[in-house]
Amino acid sequence: MRLSCLLVIAAAAIGRWPLPAAAAPLNVVFIIADDLGARDITPCNPACFYDTPNLQRLADSGVRFSDAYAACPVCSPTRSAVITGQWPARTRNTDYFGGPNEFLGQSLPEAYDPAVDGTFRGHRNRPLWPAPYLGQLAEAHTTLAEALRAHGYATFFAGKWHLGPEGSWPEDHGFDINKGGVGRGSPPGGKRYFSPYGNPRLADGPPGEHLPDRLAEETVRFIRIHRDQPFLAYLSFYSVHTPLMAPDALVAKYKQRRRDRELVDAFAPEPPRKNRIVQSQPVYAGMVEAMDAAVGRVLDALDECGVADRTLVIFTSDNGGLSTSEGSPTSNLPHRAGKGWMYEGGIRVPLLVRLPGVTKPGSSSNWPVTSTDYFPTILEAAGLPPLPDQHRDGVSFLPALEGPAAGDGLLHERPLFWHYPHWGNQGGIPAAAVRKGDWKLIDWYWGKEEELFNLADDPDEQKNLAASHPTKAAELRRLLDAFRDDTSALMPAVNPQPRQPFDRW
Repeated sequence: MRLSCLLVIAAAAIGRWPLPAAAAPLNVVFIIADDLGARDITPCNPACFYDTPNLQRLADSGVRFSDAYAACPVCSPTRSAVITGQWPARTRNTDYFGGPNEFLGQSLPEAYDPAVDGTFRGHRNRPLWPAPYLGQLAEAHTTLAEALRAHGYATFFAGKWHLGPEGSWPEDHGFDINKGGVGRGSPPGGKRYFSPYGNPRLADGPPGEHLPDRLAEETVRFIRIHRDQPFLAYLSFYSVHTPLMAPDALVAKYKQRRRDRELVDAFAPEPPRKNRIVQSQPVYAGMVEAMDAAVGRVLDALDECGVADRTLVIFTSDNGGLSTSEGSPTSNLPHRAGKGWMYEGGIRVPLLVRLPGVTKPGSSSNWPVTSTDYFPTILEAAGLPPLPDQHRDGVSFLPALEGPAAGDGLLHERPLFWHYPHWGNQGGIPAAAVRKGDWKLIDWYWGKEEELFNLADDPDEQKNLAASHPTKAAELRRLLDAFRDDTSALMPAVNPQPRQPFDRW
């Protein structure tokens, strides 16, 4: 057991952080979707093309957050932030694992010198070499699962892991059970979303069994077995990541809906790509609904097992919807662009939270929340001691669960940060960003001028105010510089011999 966990147990034993004696321990169900945009579910978008009745049920019994963010516009960094409580820049997990990288060990250089550290062969034709990144969770972290297991929680993981190769899978980071978590970022083999799965951590089911339904079944089985002890059930869907695959009946349903509504595909320029601006893709729609049905099975199990009244349920996503690449299956409007971009479409995500006895059913909050905040929030909600050295970049948003007005005040003005020194597969370019209040600054590392937006007045980020509001731009620039200094963020490096011309990326 790691030293930090031993210190936590010792501190609790001597009464420094007394736990509630009367109340039963709080269970935690954490559900994270893959590539699901904030506008892809009805609680966040009543006009959504996709049916999500179970997520609507969750929202109606809890709090919907309007300003929730992923820590990165791609998956692995966000998932690292959730489980460690730290910015990806600090953990060095800044790109999706498997992206171009020449550093795969447990340590990375504090500074990157291309003359010494490599040539990034996959980026010879680009003006910047991306920063190196650590392609697994460092062993030194005390993860959310390890922190809860140290207090007697049974811990369970199902679905997408994508946080390192074998030896750095869920069972290596605090999860007692791992159903389907491997190094790949999409279903790894077989028939992908249908059995046989070809997954070394998930036995094949009957031919044609659907993956999200199977992951829900495994989660329900775990809840039933552990209903009499505190548990963490971490359901991490592969859905709705490509490849686009859904049950035939659902695809047929949405093809008919598309015809009935006379919808056609439509795109707007987002150089060097095009950005989908209409939700109308029938297969993607079927994937969303199938995932929603799986969530419903888990919610039903909590009720049937009699533990719903002492279970914290969180539902979110790892980045914005995919709108500029790989079939561009969804639209994030009014948010700009999508997965892989530093615009709101790439980092805004849905967030629904239900904490019985605390959340007001059907309420909403405008408190800005990001991936690093879940770790401290869960510990505080469970009455467990904080781990400030571990979840050092997160803030508990427990007060925001108590009422809609709780989003106002000092923490509403705290800055949120992003650092993505990589080329996105979806057309995005290396960049960093900061949001404070209604203001957001994007520092593009190549090819675009600095951009400043007022999100309250300009939610689709069309009006660059950097020139007209230099004082505000300077204020946010100082915050972003301080963030990069504090995290020792690794930066992209100039390619001394890029291929010319370079007008597409």
